[in-house]
Amino acid sequence: MKTLPFLLYLLLISSSAFSQNPLNTKGESQEIINLIGSYSTARETKDTVLLKEILVEDVDQLVSSGVWRKGIDEAVKGMMESSAQNPGDRILKVESIRFLNPDAAIVDARYEIKNASGIVRKMWSTFVVVTETEQWKISAIRNMLPVGN
Repeated sequence: MKTLPFLLYLLLISSSAFSQNPLNTKGESQEIINLIGSYSTARETKDTVLLKEILVEDVDQLVSSGVWRKGIDEAVKGMMESSAQNPGDRILKVESIRFLNPDAAIVDARYEIKNASGIVRKMWSTFVVVTETEQWKISAIRNMLPVGN
């Protein structure tokens, strides 16, 4: 009879060891939304210092024209050139966050650039974000221009 409580105890311990913790806490989600906001601000204000704080060293970016930017220096340089060549108000609105594990998530955002004449370029951006030194950072960016836009 003493084995039944012991077996139940083992079952309880083993099930809790393999149970999944909820990954998308409100705090984590808000930190990621703030990260994307910081990215948008850094692009808008051409703040390379902020960009280098929120991007991982080996970041890569695929822009809507099909150009790859690999590494932080190439990415930041390309972002600054793109902001200069395509001026306008940039808006990134996070639509969804999917946590892959406690240290990685995929973020989908609507990305709009409104130029001086009022024309709005509507795109999508997907970010892969990771924690590095206990801070969320951007590891990869994919910008997409839907057909017909």
